[in-house]
Amino acid sequence: MGSNSKSGDLKSRFMEVYKTLKTELINDPAFEFDDDSRQWVDKMLDYNVPGGKLNRGLSVVDSYQLLKGGELTDDEVFLSSALGWCVEWLQAYFLVLDDIMDESHTRRGQPCWFRLPKVGMIAANDGIILRNHIPRILKKHFRGKPYYVDLVDLFNEVEFQTASGQMIDLITTLVGEKDLSKYSLSIHRRIVQYKTAYYSFYLPVACALLMFGEDLDNHVQVKDVLVEMGTYFQVQDDYLDCFGAPEVIGKIGTDIEDFKCSWLVVKALELANEEQKKVLHENYGKKDPASVAKVKELYHALNLQGVFEEYESTSYKKLITSIEGHPSKAVQAVLKSFLGKIYKRQK
Repeated sequence: MGSNSKSGDLKSRFMEVYKTLKTELINDPAFEFDDDSRQWVDKMLDYNVPGGKLNRGLSVVDSYQLLKGGELTDDEVFLSSALGWCVEWLQAYFLVLDDIMDESHTRRGQPCWFRLPKVGMIAANDGIILRNHIPRILKKHFRGKPYYVDLVDLFNEVEFQTASGQMIDLITTLVGEKDLSKYSLSIHRRIVQYKTAYYSFYLPVACALLMFGEDLDNHVQVKDVLVEMGTYFQVQDDYLDCFGAPEVIGKIGTDIEDFKCSWLVVKALELANEEQKKVLHENYGKKDPASVAKVKELYHALNLQGVFEEYESTSYKKLITSIEGHPSKAVQAVLKSFLGKIYKRQK
């Protein structure tokens, strides 16, 4: 790793750390690998971990840099990157298992891991292995650090919150008892907070704060702002699923077909008259294109695009106000950099 190369090179330095961690994991002394198992894990990791935008992982490094307020040493780059990769590993573990549960076909523009002929249900165990790599990485690189226990605790806590959020999502979307009346803004909010916001927004910043020597108990306000930001991010995601251009967002939205508790359907239920509600109840969650088109027509009739733009600017103002109320300028910078990344995004 080059000495203190500037942050434009950050992503390639981040990828170097991935290669180091992968090598350590496939040579972990706790297990006697043979060539087959080593190759399997190597391939499984490359397929599932480093794909995607790496936003969550890189934001650990960004956040730490903003907290420190100066150039990072090679050691700090390595450690903050290693924590960033732990976040990406956690994400990969959830996505591998999520895709099996949702019977998805593609992820990040390629077939889901379990869809590969040689993989199938071995993917379930691969998910468990991904999950177990996190404490291995933490142990190898952070065992001597004063914040080690807090890190382990943090990952356990966030994993519990995410899995529990996934549970609410799954039982609310139970096929066979499709009941739109279960859907409300409050249930949408709970699902989003637990299933997405904690691990995507709070976790990376919490990692940086711990590494910087901060006590997380003193940063409940930071957690609240980040969870709020995560909620806003998911509402954007729900909006883009329907109104975004597939060639821009990289996937074809299926929330309507999948009977998802999307912000759009929750808003539509809130704004619709009896007749429009009937249209929703009859067409939401149906696979055929005609039904999907009817739901989209209704979204247009209710001007959900305008309602969303209104929500977007209100949310943004609220978040800025919350952030500027924070006593530390460095922490403000971290939160604003997060908000800047997601405000008015197109994908």
